[in-house]
Amino acid sequence: MRKVIAAINMTIDGYCDHTYGVADDELHDHYTALLRNADTILYGRTTYQLMESYWPLVAKNPTGDKSTDEFAMVMEHITKVVFSHTLKSVDWDSATLAKRSIEEEVLALRRQPGKNILVGSRSLIIALLNLHLIDEFQLCIHPVIAGKGLPLFANISESMKLHLTKTKTFGSGATVFYYEPQRS
Repeated sequence: MRKVIAAINMTIDGYCDHTYGVADDELHDHYTALLRNADTILYGRTTYQLMESYWPLVAKNPTGDKSTDEFAMVMEHITKVVFSHTLKSVDWDSATLAKRSIEEEVLALRRQPGKNILVGSRSLIIALLNLHLIDEFQLCIHPVIAGKGLPLFANISESMKLHLTKTKTFGSGATVFYYEPQRS
C-alpha cells in the first residue's frame, strides 16, 4: 500500500506560512527529491492556488536557477488532487478536483499502485491526522519565530505519539524532522 506523507514547512513556533521560510537551492533540491518519490500530491484550495499562481509560469519560463527550475518541472508533472468546496474547476493540466470525501479519496488512492502520496496543505494534514491516515510526517522547521499565523496542529481530535526516524539539517538552519505515528 502507498504511503501518505504529510510534508510541510513551518516556523519554530509552529506556524505554517511560506513567507517565513528560507527557499534556497538546498531546500528546493530536497523538495524536488521528495516529489520524485511520489506521484500524487493533495492540496486544499488555498495552497493549490498559491502553487498554481507561480510554478507553471516557472516551468514555461525557466529562471536560470537550476534548483528552482528542476522543482518547477517536477511540480508541473506530478498529479495534484485538489479538495475544495468553492472551486468548480482547476486550470493546471496535472490537477483534478476531488470528487469524494477526503477519507474516501485517500483510501482509494492508497489502494492503487504507485509511489508515495504527499499532503501539502495544512487543512488536509489536520483532517488526515484526525482520520489516522498519515503514515509519515516530514516537518521542515525554519529557524524563524513568526509570532502569528496558522498553527499546524490546531483542531486535533486526540493526542498522538510520534516516533522520530531521522532528521536532515540544511545550511540555512532549517531542519526536517521525520516522524511516524506510533500505532497501538
